[in-house]
Amino acid sequence: MARGKLRAFAVILAGGRGTRFWPRSRTRTPKQLLDIAGNDTMLRQTAARISPLFSAAQTWAVTNAQQAPSVRRQLNRVPMWQVLAEPFGRNTAAAIGFAAIHIRHKAGDGVMAVLPADHYIADSAKYRALVRAALHVAETPGKLVVLGIPPTRPETGFGYIELGGRAQHVSGARVFAVRRFTEKPPLATARRYASSGKYLWNAGMFFWRVSTFMDALRCFQPKIHTMLEDIAATIGTPRYDRALENIYPRIEGISVDYAILEPSTQQSKGPSVCVIPAEVGWSDIGSWEAVYELLAKRPGANVTEGSHFLLDATGNLIWSPRKLVAAIGIRDLVVVETGDALLICLRSRAQDVGKIVKWLEEKKREELL
Repeated sequence: MARGKLRAFAVILAGGRGTRFWPRSRTRTPKQLLDIAGNDTMLRQTAARISPLFSAAQTWAVTNAQQAPSVRRQLNRVPMWQVLAEPFGRNTAAAIGFAAIHIRHKAGDGVMAVLPADHYIADSAKYRALVRAALHVAETPGKLVVLGIPPTRPETGFGYIELGGRAQHVSGARVFAVRRFTEKPPLATARRYASSGKYLWNAGMFFWRVSTFMDALRCFQPKIHTMLEDIAATIGTPRYDRALENIYPRIEGISVDYAILEPSTQQSKGPSVCVIPAEVGWSDIGSWEAVYELLAKRPGANVTEGSHFLLDATGNLIWSPRKLVAAIGIRDLVVVETGDALLICLRSRAQDVGKIVKWLEEKKREELL
């Protein structure tokens, strides 16, 4: 997809671990590489959703060395050198910058659509229309664009975006200035935000020119900028692999929200940040509870995968493709069985599954990670 004289590129961030989906999600097979919500993996669903807008040659992905072979297999139409493997995870500011320097090396300046690999979107057509609008706005130098999700509940696990001023209309989309970003507020504040109509959830979908992003990095994170430029100077040379291995792990691990977006709203001389509301049936599928809410056909329904016998059982998520599950009188549980592990927890405690992974790490149970 091209806008004006600039080409547009999709950058899929595909390096997370998905610890809250243990025991299915493991280091080499994380959430985005699994069919958590639907018949295909979340990564392939993401790629299919944007394929009408971006050709394979315009699609990039950032992952890690352990997951890179699987990501390349799943994105088999994308040139393999456009699946970038971080030698060490350094959060989203570095990952996006890593993609930016490679896109710049290959194509010069361009517009980037930075998209998570592991989100669910029900209305793909409307989503693509909003992405088109965001790319159009992001063509303007100095513009940082975010898609924001209208909140459906007082969620304390998401960042919030405060709207500023009146909306402008661009390509059929409403575009607001961003007044400020707030990270994961307490419940009382989240309730106020959700009911005010002035806040959106930050879904981690960003749009900007390569040059705009790198200029913002130079302004707000000069050390990260310098290190990425040192790596950029070696792209296409025999020195690249060594430079990447030596420099990248020393980059500060910081999210792009803290690194660029928040300071951009606090300084009048920085780039301007705007947000497009996106009511597209979005979910970050952040836990087994979220999977249940997505797949349950009615309140209290059981969601199952595999052979099962359930008697007087309601509101359960059961995933056991290899073994018969027989359950009597259980309510609101998550049961997930793999070849080497079994998870049983209340749906309401699904956010705590990541603590199991931390315990396994402390116990050095590498075979279960």
